Amino acid sequence: QVQLVESGGGLVQAGGSLRLSCAASGRTFSSYGMGWFRQAPGKEREFVAAISANGRDTYYADSVKGRFTISRDNAKNTMSLQMDSLKPEDTAVYYCAAGRPQASIYYYDHYYWGQGTQVTVSS
Repeated sequence: QVQLVESGGGLVQAGGSLRLSCAASGRTFSSYGMGWFRQAPGKEREFVAAISANGRDTYYADSVKGRFTISRDNAKNTMSLQMDSLKPEDTAVYYCAAGRPQASIYYYDHYYWGQGTQVTVSS
């Protein structure tokens, strides 16, 4: 089992940057593919980015491609999401998730979820 804790959210102006982190407990972190999802008020949870267990494969939602970068450090049991050129529409609660070893854009491929961290981008 894996426990996930997100951090790094906050309030930022449009065009600014934030770096989200996800800290994982357990000794099997390196066997899980990881993902970031987000949910804005009144909207369904949506895929943001994913990375495979070995870090070689990454996927991004079209809406964040070129602005966000997902990475992981298996030695430190951490995953990060660097968010640049933020837009007001990026405002949401961001969740990290762990699941099947291959990177996946689907929420149902992720078995463990963090509690989320709020990101607010002002215009």
